[in-house]
Amino acid sequence: MQLTKQKTGAVAGLDIEAGSIAATEVHANGSEQVTVAAIEPLAAGAFHEGEVVDPDSLAAGLKSLFSKHRLSKRVRLGIGNQRVVVRTVRLPAIEDPKELDAAVRFQAQEQISMPLDQAVLDHQVVGGVPAEEGSTPQIDVVVAAARRDMVASFVEPIRRAGLDPVGVDLSAFGMIRALAGGGEGDEPGERPAEAVLYCNVGDVTNLAVARGSACLFTHVSQAGLEAIAGRLAAGRGLTAENAAQWLAHVGLERPPESVEGDPEIVAEARRALEEGVADLVGELRLSLDYYGAQESALPVERTVLCGPGSAIPGFAQRMEGGLGFPIAVPRPPALSGFDEGSAARLTLPYGLALDS
Repeated sequence: MQLTKQKTGAVAGLDIEAGSIAATEVHANGSEQVTVAAIEPLAAGAFHEGEVVDPDSLAAGLKSLFSKHRLSKRVRLGIGNQRVVVRTVRLPAIEDPKELDAAVRFQAQEQISMPLDQAVLDHQVVGGVPAEEGSTPQIDVVVAAARRDMVASFVEPIRRAGLDPVGVDLSAFGMIRALAGGGEGDEPGERPAEAVLYCNVGDVTNLAVARGSACLFTHVSQAGLEAIAGRLAAGRGLTAENAAQWLAHVGLERPPESVEGDPEIVAEARRALEEGVADLVGELRLSLDYYGAQESALPVERTVLCGPGSAIPGFAQRMEGGLGFPIAVPRPPALSGFDEGSAARLTLPYGLALDS
C-alpha cells in the first residue's frame, strides 16, 4: 500500500532524517541486489520530527547526494510523522472496488481526525473474519491518510533538486517490506495466529505491527535519536552531529569507565541513552496497548529492530530487558556488504526501493 505510486524503471528509495539523507537503488533479478546506496549529512535545522523545516537546504542536499552518487532520479519517498494517520477498520466483505472505496471513505470520516478533502487517502485489505451461522463475512482494511500540504512540503524540494518523485510511501511500510521476507498479506477470511512488532529507531521512531507484509497498525513516536542526542547536546554544548557520534561511541554495552573520552561527556551520553531507551520502551508499551484494544488485533510475539538506533551497542538488549520479550536485529541480505552502521541506516530506504 502506498499513498501515491507510478510504475517506472529504476527507482531509488529515499529516506530523510534530521541529520542525514539516505538513498538506495535496488535491482531485482531473482533476488534483490543493491546497485547504488549513499548516505550524506543534512544541514542542521533542515528537518525536524519527521517534517521539512528548510526546503532550500533539503533541495540542496538532495541535489548534491544524487549528483555525486549518480543515483536514479526517480525516487520513492518515505514519510513518517505525526501528520500521518493509520487505522484498521472492519467492514462487511465487499467485492466491488468502487463500493469498497466508498465504504472506506465513509468509515474514515469517523476514524481519522483530519478533513478528508485535505488528505491523501489509501487503503488495503489485510485479513478478515469468515462467515458464521447467522452472520456475513467481514474484512479488515488498513486505511492510511496524510495531510496533502505535508506531502507537498516534501515533494516540492525533491522536484527542485531535479528529481522525479514517482511514489510516496509510509516509512513504516518500507521498513516492513525490507524485513518481512517478502511474505504476502493475508487473504480475506483468514485469521493468522500472531503478528510482529517492527521498530525503526531513527531521528523519530516508526512503529508498526504486521502479519507477513501486511501492516495492521503503525505509529510515529518522537522518542527517537533526535530527542536523545538533543539532551546530550544541550547538556554539554555539543552540535547535534557530535552528540550523535558520542551516543554511538558510548553505547550501552561497556561500563562507562572503560569508554575512552571525556568522562563527563561519557557519563552524560550514557544517561541520555538510558533515559531514551526507557522513554522508547514506554512508547512501545502504550502503542501495543492501543493496538491490542482494536477488534482485529492479533497477539504480538516478537519485535524486530532496525534503523540507526539498532547499531548502537547494547541498545537492543536494553530494550529487550524493558519490554520483556525477544528483540531481533536482522539486516536485509542485500545489505550484507555494508558496515553495521550503514546497513542499519540503509534498511528503510532499501525497503522503499522495493516494488510492492
